[in-house]
Amino acid sequence: MQAIVDLKVHYQSLKEEINKAVLEVLASGHYIMGKNVHALEEELAQYLNCKHVIACANGTDAISLVLMALGIKPGDEVITVSHSFFATSEAIALVGATPKFVDIQESDFNIDPAKIKSLITKKTKAIIPVHLYGQPCEITQIVEIAKEHNLYVIEDCAQALGAKFGDKPVGTFGNAGTISFFPTKNLGAFGDAGAIITNNSELADKLKQLRIHGSSKRYVHDHIGLNSRLDEIQAAILRIELKHLNKWNNQRQVAAKNYDNLLSELRDITLPKVKPNVHHIFHQYTIRLKNRDLLYEKLKELGIETLIYYPIPIHLQKAFNHLSYTAGSLPVTEKICNEILSLPMYPEITPDIQNQIVDKIKKVFRSLSQVQ
Repeated sequence: MQAIVDLKVHYQSLKEEINKAVLEVLASGHYIMGKNVHALEEELAQYLNCKHVIACANGTDAISLVLMALGIKPGDEVITVSHSFFATSEAIALVGATPKFVDIQESDFNIDPAKIKSLITKKTKAIIPVHLYGQPCEITQIVEIAKEHNLYVIEDCAQALGAKFGDKPVGTFGNAGTISFFPTKNLGAFGDAGAIITNNSELADKLKQLRIHGSSKRYVHDHIGLNSRLDEIQAAILRIELKHLNKWNNQRQVAAKNYDNLLSELRDITLPKVKPNVHHIFHQYTIRLKNRDLLYEKLKELGIETLIYYPIPIHLQKAFNHLSYTAGSLPVTEKICNEILSLPMYPEITPDIQNQIVDKIKKVFRSLSQVQ
C-alpha cells in the first residue's frame, strides 16, 4: 500500500542524528521542559522572526491555552471555519464559548473574509482563521476586520508552519498563532507536541504559566491552567527537523508542480490553485472531483492510500447539534467536503511514485469512461 505519508522513510533520512539526540535525553534524566524545550522555543522564534514561542503538549492545547489567556469565556462567541480539523472548534467549546461558523472560499478552501462581518455581534470576541493545507488565508483582511471591531485574531497554523503571506510567516499577523507538531505535519514530532507564537510579551508570560497548571513558580498557582508541558525527547527531535524544514517544504512544492503536470490532462479533476502573494507549503495536495468517493475506493483497491480532509464539516457534527446548523447552512463548505481528495504528499515522495499514483488514477478514469 502506498501510504499518504511515509513516516518510515522520513525517519530513515535522519535516523542516526535522531537516535543520538534521543539517547542523550534519556541519559540526562531530564525528560520534561528542559534545555531542548527552551532551545526549541528560541530557534522557532528566530525562524519565524517573532518575539516569543511557547511550547506545549499538542496543537489542541495551543488553541485552548490562547483562548484561556485572552479571557475567552462562556457567553462569548468566536468566529471560525467549519472546514478544519475538529480541534479548532473543540478548543472554543472547551473554554465555554460558542463557535460561529463562516463559509470558505471555493478557490483555496480558506475562510472567506467577505462573510465575516455579518457574523459579528456584541458577544464576538475573536476570529480563528485556519491556514488550511499549507496555503495562507487572506490574513491581512482578517486582521483589518478584527481591528475595526476590537477582536482578537488567533491563527491556526497547524498545517502551515513555514508558509508566508507576502514575505511574513503565518502565525505572526494576529495576537497569537498556534502550531501542531503531530507526526504527519510538515514539521512533525515522534508523538504529540505543539506551540504558540506571539509578539505580545504579557500574553507570553501568562501562557507560560497556564501550560503548567497556572503556576508562576513551583507550588504557586496564579491561574487555573492545564498540564501541557512538552517532552524533552520531542523537543530534541523537532530541533533536528527544524534545520531541514525549508528544504522539505521546497520538496513538497516541487512534488505539487509535478502532480499538476501529471494530472493536467484530466478535465474532471480540479487541481489546487495557489493564490498570488503567498508561499504555499503543500501540507496536503488536494484535488476536487464529482465522483470523489468512487475514486477513493478504487485507488484503495489498487494499493493507493488517499484521504478526505474533511468528510463531515464541523457544523454538521453531532457534537455541535445544539448550535442548530442544518445542511445548506454553509453551502461552499458542504460542496467542498463532498468533492475533495488528498493524494500522497511528503518531502521524500519521488517522481516515480507520483507517476505510479497518477497512472492508477488514469486507469480508474479509463474504466469509468468505458462503463459510461
